[in-house]
Amino acid sequence: MIIRIMGEGQVQISPDDIVVLNELDSELESAIEADNEADFRVKLHALLDKVRHVGKALPDDSLEPSELILPPADASIEEVREMLGDQGLIPG
Repeated sequence: MIIRIMGEGQVQISPDDIVVLNELDSELESAIEADNEADFRVKLHALLDKVRHVGKALPDDSLEPSELILPPADASIEEVREMLGDQGLIPG
């Protein structure tokens, strides 16, 4: 799966890592639903850090289509709320 982090580039994620990313995504959704800015910030950074850690960065000149687009680390709770689909940022 190819994921783009807005403002950072693309990474390739193994299917085995999706389960962990879905758990972090669920925690992020809970923080958004609770309108808890502090928890939202922690959960967003945890999700992005995990994607960066488990993902293999693609070259900047790569033209692979992104299957998912994640918000930048400085995104607001409102911006991320607008990006959420029925299954969160990372459908599972």
